[in-house]
Amino acid sequence: MHWTGKNKNEATIPSVPITPSILTRLYLEVLPTMASTSHIRELPGFPRISVVVCYAVVLIALLIFYRLYLSPISNVPGPRRAATTRLWHMYEIWTGRQNLTILRLHEKYGQFVRIAPNEVSIAHPEAIKKLILTPQFKGHWYKMMRFPDWRFRSTMSILEPKEKIELSKQFSSAYAMSNVIKSEEYVSTLIEALTKWMDKYAASHEPMDLAKFFTFTAFDVVGEVVFSKPFGFLEKGVDLDDSISQTLGFERYISVAAFVQFLHNFLIANPFVTWLDIIPTNYLVKTSNAALDERKKNEDARFDFVAHWLKAHERNPGKLPYRDLQAAVMANVGAGSDTISCALQSTVYHMIRHPNAWSRARQEIDQAIQGDEICRDRIISYADAQQLPYLHACIREALRIFHPVSMGTPRVAPTGGITIGGRFFPAGTILSLNTFSMNLLKEVWGPDAQEYKPERWMVEDTTELEKKFLPAG
Repeated sequence: MHWTGKNKNEATIPSVPITPSILTRLYLEVLPTMASTSHIRELPGFPRISVVVCYAVVLIALLIFYRLYLSPISNVPGPRRAATTRLWHMYEIWTGRQNLTILRLHEKYGQFVRIAPNEVSIAHPEAIKKLILTPQFKGHWYKMMRFPDWRFRSTMSILEPKEKIELSKQFSSAYAMSNVIKSEEYVSTLIEALTKWMDKYAASHEPMDLAKFFTFTAFDVVGEVVFSKPFGFLEKGVDLDDSISQTLGFERYISVAAFVQFLHNFLIANPFVTWLDIIPTNYLVKTSNAALDERKKNEDARFDFVAHWLKAHERNPGKLPYRDLQAAVMANVGAGSDTISCALQSTVYHMIRHPNAWSRARQEIDQAIQGDEICRDRIISYADAQQLPYLHACIREALRIFHPVSMGTPRVAPTGGITIGGRFFPAGTILSLNTFSMNLLKEVWGPDAQEYKPERWMVEDTTELEKKFLPAG
């Protein structure tokens, strides 16, 4: 047997044909001979447990052998450890470096990398259309997105496409831009609060932790838009009850625990545990639940997200159970705040690091103010921002070069399999579009893929760029 791959670390198919029948014969004929109890009993003091150990070792060896050489995706390159066990991927996630590790693997192996026994990371633009825009079954990982227990469904946690679409319809009206824009004046007030903190730090000549304050802003904005009540982080300028730190720690936990959900569902996401109320609830959860209860009692409150969802629940509680409404609130607070904070940090960071971009954006805004047609207020409105093409390009480029979602988005290859980028994947294979890696690959974005270059968006027709750009997902 010899290797046909380019690198000994690649898990490729060997040149000598091996069929499942060989494994069957090995299990039925060789294994019983190796572990025959009649032979073992002849050895004095040989413990009976060794029979079990012997079987276990051989079975594990057979499993590893199958995953390395006989699996339908054994010809997809990647670390050999990843081909044999999910533990490698879980460890990379736990350390917080899996996005950079997988990026390096894509740079080494190309746009398809095997990251688990049955999962392939994909960094090919064609996957946007075939895996994300075309409804596909989600990977089992998403079922973890149910809080506080498995009874609470969010649109993120539903795997079946039709079921997800049906539930999404109950929430969709709130996300219409015509409704979101109604909260703009309240969001502007929060941005004013952020700028006051900036002025305060500037006057004192003390360094300001922008990452922290952008996170405060993101959570308060989501609270305002979802249930008309900011959490109060900007008002106090501190992480109240360490709730954001706890939330970030919990997100790290669920990213790994999603691969061993049977334990999580038994120990934590268990209705009985919820009923006992023994899991500590942080400030974010308490505030969200209190705000939701308050909104139920106050029919005259502002028409925010929750108002839309409560009306949908009242119209058809069967299609939108109250538990699912609660799950939607928590999903928006968690996932929504993270992406907003990352977008703010990436935009400001890269513009500061690139003075030419900063100067050009400032010049564009100054000219708009002098024209006396837009940007009349201290805070630039959404409508005004649409007329600032270079600022818009800076934001898009920031989302491209540092995508807010660092993990892949797992989907299950449909019946009959699927072909992406000329490579076929059989039904049941977990295919994860890794946008973080795709946005930084030279094969996709050219030799300057890892350079912050807003000018790439300043072209008359951005159609081709749009095909490979997925800002959040």
